[in-house]
Amino acid sequence: MASRSASRDSAVSDSLVTQRDEIVFRMEEITRTLRQAFERRIQQTGLTRTQWRILAYLLRSEGVSQSDLARLLDLERATIGQAIDTLEEQGLVERRPCPADRRVWRVHLREAAYDLVPLLRAEADRLHELTWVGLTESDIAFLELMLDRVAANLSTIPG
Repeated sequence: MASRSASRDSAVSDSLVTQRDEIVFRMEEITRTLRQAFERRIQQTGLTRTQWRILAYLLRSEGVSQSDLARLLDLERATIGQAIDTLEEQGLVERRPCPADRRVWRVHLREAAYDLVPLLRAEADRLHELTWVGLTESDIAFLELMLDRVAANLSTIPG
């Protein structure tokens, strides 16, 4: 009787939790683990991963508005506001009013951010080295291609 129940339970679980589900679960685990590992590595800087993402984005697009940062980083406006407040208190960024629209605040890096970013970059690079052990550049490029396809597919889903 127990083996019949175990067999049925296995068949039910195999049909309800598919290989594709397992892949999504694994991707979520990897994302969480990477986020936590990076947070631990940069803890001594007093920054969070979200604040690092803001600084990294500002390095590429200096002077972006706070609202645009929230949208581009897929974060709530309140979350961005709090993170920028902290970065401003630490002397890493400053808000400046937009000359064309005084209601809009643009975020700019301060000199201290340029001094800190190489340390953050080095920590990210060390974590990446550990993350990609055993994978060739070709493996990584293929993974990127597959993830790009998945992202493109997801972008077409309505709602």
